[in-house]
Amino acid sequence: MSRGIVNKITGTVSLLIFLFSEAYPQDTVAGPVRLMFYNVENLFDISNDPVTDDDEFTPVGLRRWNSRRYFTKINSIYKTIAAAGEWEPPAIVGFCEVENRRVIEDIVSGTNLSKNEYDILHEDSPDPRGIDVCLIYRKNLVKVLSHSYFLPADSGRIPFKTRSVLYAKCVIMNDTIHLFVNHWPSRRGGVLAGEPQRLKISEMLMEKADSIAIAEGMDAGIIFAGDFNAAPEDEIISKLTGNYRSGLSMINMSDLLPEGSGTYRYKGTWEMIDQVIISEALLAHNSASLKIFNSSFLLHDDPIYPGQCPYSTYRGYRYQGGYSDHLPVLLNLNVKRFF
Repeated sequence: MSRGIVNKITGTVSLLIFLFSEAYPQDTVAGPVRLMFYNVENLFDISNDPVTDDDEFTPVGLRRWNSRRYFTKINSIYKTIAAAGEWEPPAIVGFCEVENRRVIEDIVSGTNLSKNEYDILHEDSPDPRGIDVCLIYRKNLVKVLSHSYFLPADSGRIPFKTRSVLYAKCVIMNDTIHLFVNHWPSRRGGVLAGEPQRLKISEMLMEKADSIAIAEGMDAGIIFAGDFNAAPEDEIISKLTGNYRSGLSMINMSDLLPEGSGTYRYKGTWEMIDQVIISEALLAHNSASLKIFNSSFLLHDDPIYPGQCPYSTYRGYRYQGGYSDHLPVLLNLNVKRFF
């Protein structure tokens, strides 16, 4: 209905509602709502935390991490979020590799993001280096009903001294979203490194999603997002899209991207390790699309292999002043408002 037609309506409020419901008998799109995930590559403050292994990210550490470099990094992350949101900053941004709540406060309060009234969900995890997952959300668009952090219980020789999974139950418009933000153990040392831990975390995610589907019904909106340190075609990720005891079905949106897409480049090859997996029901109720935010300022020429790679803050121990060694991913949801 055009603005000109609306302006000609002179009837009562009830007539307006009747005309609107005739045009949209069940629902109308109230979105789009943008959700972003970003591995920000070692966002540490400059202070030495005696409890964690953060010594290299101090002014006297191996990386000579100082106030100038720190605030350059803060402004780089702000610039990335603002550019990714275009005219409207993302409703939710999930992060990994952040040291503490303070660094997130510097992003949302110490930059122009402050005018968007972001709130923070953060909790320290048992990771030895002290890096965590967290999220920020715009309070005028998102209501967080509850949140918690999870890790599988220690079992045998598998100690879980790693990043916790953040769970947040949110309401966006009239839609309830169950969001899980992940940063799975690294494959450093080979593809199989950390595999037992990643397997346990994937099993935990499936159990949590099953419980939600059983309690709230098969139309529950569930999202797994994060750095999984595994590719969509890997068996451990494929398990997340099927074989739920509740009958829940999940779709890996990252698997729908063009072949050769990636968020991280290793030895000249792009890897799609930052992913978004959503419940089929959420896709049925809302149109959705995923893209990698690969704006030119986030990339530079790879000094070793042909092509470009993410413009990282460090290359090895050499500071180059870039943004991150990962590219962000953006999920656009055209959330429907029901009447």
